[in-house]
Amino acid sequence: MKIYTKTGDGGETGLFSGPRVSKDDARIEAYGTVDELNAFLGLARAESLPPKIDSVLERIQHGLFAVGAELASPDPVAAKTKMVGADEIAWLEATIDSCEATLEPLRQFILPAGTRAATALHVARGVCRRAERRVVTLLRASQEPISGEVIQYLNRLGDLLFSLARSVNASAGESDHPWVKPQPPK
Repeated sequence: MKIYTKTGDGGETGLFSGPRVSKDDARIEAYGTVDELNAFLGLARAESLPPKIDSVLERIQHGLFAVGAELASPDPVAAKTKMVGADEIAWLEATIDSCEATLEPLRQFILPAGTRAATALHVARGVCRRAERRVVTLLRASQEPISGEVIQYLNRLGDLLFSLARSVNASAGESDHPWVKPQPPK
């Protein structure tokens, strides 16, 4: 099987079980950003991580392929790509709660800083928030239904990535880096 098909050379791509659309279509932007997020999680996993966190990130990467498949399908139910639901969202929430239970409570905003692994997770969090915005744009632009559970999944995932970044820093003995509010100009 060749990696290139030459079918996208004209600026269009095919949706899963659907029509061809422009490569800048809102649907392509949405699942393309999810793919970018997955790559950033792979980058974070290339750093030295506690095994439990690496395992969580691997599960998330598999979940993001499911999110991408659902977004790439104009009719996920018919295409059998509807895989994101309440169970995955509940797992994200439980994982956030478990992670937060081991961390000092936040009392102020923090900077996306610390170890390379934590900072990579902060970058992934930023990409996750962009993916969430792209799905909201798709929801508004699409004639086909878009599952609200995909938006919930990405929203909770952004929260989890924030908690994991803090956890990675804590496990490395690195403190949170508090934001210092600038003084008003004189």
